[in-house]
Amino acid sequence: MIFTTAALAALFVSAATAKDSRTFAVLRHYGNGPLTTCRADPIVSPGTASAHLHTIMGASNFGLNVTGEHLRQSECTTALPKADMSNYWFPTLYFKDPKDGKLEQVPFYYMNVYYFFEPTNDQIKAFPLGLKMVSGDAMLRTPPPGAAYGKGPNMDPSKGPITAASLTCPRANFNPPSWPKDSDGSMAGIKTNQDGEGWGFPFEDCDAYASPMRSDVHFPSCYNPKAGLDDYRNNMAFPSDAGNGKQDCPKGWIHTPHIFYETYWNTHGLVDRFKDLVGKESPFVFANGDATGFSVHGDFVSGWDEKALQQIIDNCDAGHAGIHSCPGLIGGVNDDSKSCKIECPIDEKVDGKLDKLPGNNPIQGWKYGTGGSSSTTSGNNLAVDVDSAAPKPTNVVKQAVTSQAQTTTVLQTTTVQSTTTVYISAVGAKPTDAATDGKAVGDFKYAGCYEDTSDRVLSGVIRANLGRVNNTACVAHCSSKGFSVAGTEYGGECYCGNELSKVEKLDDSKCSMTCEGDDADKCGGDWALSIYTKSGEVSARDVHAESHRRRHIHNHYMHHRRTPAGRIRN
Repeated sequence: MIFTTAALAALFVSAATAKDSRTFAVLRHYGNGPLTTCRADPIVSPGTASAHLHTIMGASNFGLNVTGEHLRQSECTTALPKADMSNYWFPTLYFKDPKDGKLEQVPFYYMNVYYFFEPTNDQIKAFPLGLKMVSGDAMLRTPPPGAAYGKGPNMDPSKGPITAASLTCPRANFNPPSWPKDSDGSMAGIKTNQDGEGWGFPFEDCDAYASPMRSDVHFPSCYNPKAGLDDYRNNMAFPSDAGNGKQDCPKGWIHTPHIFYETYWNTHGLVDRFKDLVGKESPFVFANGDATGFSVHGDFVSGWDEKALQQIIDNCDAGHAGIHSCPGLIGGVNDDSKSCKIECPIDEKVDGKLDKLPGNNPIQGWKYGTGGSSSTTSGNNLAVDVDSAAPKPTNVVKQAVTSQAQTTTVLQTTTVQSTTTVYISAVGAKPTDAATDGKAVGDFKYAGCYEDTSDRVLSGVIRANLGRVNNTACVAHCSSKGFSVAGTEYGGECYCGNELSKVEKLDDSKCSMTCEGDDADKCGGDWALSIYTKSGEVSARDVHAESHRRRHIHNHYMHHRRTPAGRIRN
């Protein structure tokens, strides 16, 4: 067959723009806390005080009004890559003390933003400078359309209503369940198809090892240039199924990165003050007055250097290593020994003990009812006489996290699809020496450290519900179920089976995480299984090298707990 030059060029362009597999990289923030906490929302309520309080990350030129060009002139940002001068924000979480009814902010842990570059027939392009978008619905006090007990989230408009915002509650075990069984959402939240994920606040304490409650928000990735940068109600949509595992945008729209917010709040640190409510109700309320948690949402304004972001899209698959480690990163990386901070232009009390939420938002939902004005109605977006110019940022030297009881160290954790997390752990919680071949645990022997995959190389029992895991408990459980292979992973997960599939043997140093249930033992690592078998040898259907294989799984919950020293997962 003979091709003309033009035909060959067209084929080349098609091959170059199509994307067959997901790549991703995590945007990490640095410093001591958020950029600011402020009742400002330049997308929904430009020029005025917003309806409710937000926790804001990103560039220092955030204010009551923002444009992409103004953000590019910021003096600093909380994002590690210097090229990202975007702003990311979400509703602040409050705790309603059951003893006195006072409201106080739940300590903010950290935020991760995942940049996913999905399989598509489109060309994925950088966000246009100044693009504004919102995901989730701040007005919800009832379950989102499409939510049902045991049903997974949906981000494909061709398959029903979008359910892109949820809450995750990592726990040592899920008995009793975090959301009441078969709940319809009228008086409690609704579990998805994952034990640790649901719509609405959980009724149980999120007590997994170093991992508190988390809000999750997926953003659409199709931009309609006819709607324009500012029309957040109409300018974005989720892509639809195009077959062959790909998702495409409508004709004439621009396919942008799919971003995903993970926001952690230290709810477990307050458990002694709400222990009598555990299993019965939630003591938490978002700053918009939502006591159900159904109104999880997030806002984004792009301040990216478009050339730098396009280079990341085209060349980077850094995963949990982070965008700041992408090869050829344009602009460099910020000094993570400092913090980027600004003052809020709205002068009001937002922390400490409060009688009312900032903006006087009424608490609504479940036992509080749904009457009264919604926190997001225009009547609550009160105009105030404030300076709309961005406040001058201050660079603050990051301080060590300490307490009288013990010194703590900030460590880095990762998650799959999904996440990389930073958590606080007692000094000494660090990788230790790995196990050695032949070590006996019951009737099983240590067979080595093997790579795991998103499809699970041991699938007979996945994440056995054993509480705080150690190798002895995992081996005993697998043996009692008739399996000949047991594996522990990430310091706190147990898997069973009879053979391995699609893995490679790793150096034992990769399996060096301390077991949650035994400080003297090691339970796997980051995507690494400590394998025990009756013979001390491994049987595999398809053992092959995949040392550079990336894990691209859309289930953001199942892998939210990874760290070099002990992961935070359910």
